[in-house]
Amino acid sequence: MQTIDIICPVFEEEETIGLFHAKLSSIADELSSRYSCRIFYVVDPSRDRTEAILSDICNSDFRVELLVMSRRFGHQLALIAGMDYCRGDAIVMLDSDLQHPPELITQLVEIWKDGADVVQCVRQDDPEQNLLKQLMSRWFYRIFLRLGDIELPVGAADYRLLSRRVVDVLRAHVREHNPFLRGLVSWVGFKIVYVPFMPVQRERGKSKYSASALINLALNGICSFSKVPLRLCIAAGCILAVISILSAMIQLAIYFFGHFDVPGWASLFATVSFIGGIQLIFLGVVAEYIGLIFDEVKNRPRYVVDRHYQSGRLTLVRDERGSTSNLIDEFEGNDKRGSV
Repeated sequence: MQTIDIICPVFEEEETIGLFHAKLSSIADELSSRYSCRIFYVVDPSRDRTEAILSDICNSDFRVELLVMSRRFGHQLALIAGMDYCRGDAIVMLDSDLQHPPELITQLVEIWKDGADVVQCVRQDDPEQNLLKQLMSRWFYRIFLRLGDIELPVGAADYRLLSRRVVDVLRAHVREHNPFLRGLVSWVGFKIVYVPFMPVQRERGKSKYSASALINLALNGICSFSKVPLRLCIAAGCILAVISILSAMIQLAIYFFGHFDVPGWASLFATVSFIGGIQLIFLGVVAEYIGLIFDEVKNRPRYVVDRHYQSGRLTLVRDERGSTSNLIDEFEGNDKRGSV
């Protein structure tokens, strides 16, 4: 029997996680006649009762495994950690806030069985969603398509199914420290099928993705897959240099052959300020790329797992490089904890 592993990143979802698991569990029950299903919840440490609720779920549902990170590493690295721990024939990723409808999983599995290696869900515009958020999302994907060297459809979400061989490639050969999974999945290639879906409005709680986190994700995506911003800096520098030379020639011509003095202070101040601002922007673009290089050169582990629960028991914990900690006593209802 083939195995389907389902990865669900979680952060402060106390209000929704019980309802989400109930829906996800019913889908796993539907698939159980043909597939062995496992559910991996990857939890960034929360201040609410999310971990306690999931620990109870893990105790009562043998299919559930719980990974608790040592600190908040973020959504993308939670998915990476889930992939490192999974060994299924296919892996499904979806958010645990119920905006990614679990009912779609059966369709993803059927498409995979028909020969697809990647089944990528594409979010459709929700008329009830904030208009500004819709516009920002569209602008990002259009900019990415123009600047990047891979195909990424507008609305591509972190809701997807990956075959075992795609996951093996990502796990073994793609170890970026600032991963943009939507782009990496397209970059890997293989046979991709796109499935449109309408996101569901949150019933409880609120999104934990702040505007700054979304901007950081967009910058990582663009800088990871395109050198065009650097080349735009070069092009803009050349254009400004040509303009300054032409301007100087015009000013000299007016000075020597004209009949009036060349006014200077206001235009000089505006020009210097403009060029200084442009230079600072260019330095910012270069610094963004240098920052990504700096993260890669340090080569720290991308994440650290603090606790791993299987059937309610605490088991061996390993970091993203595959090394394990010393033997950890099995969790039998007491407060023993292991660390990496």
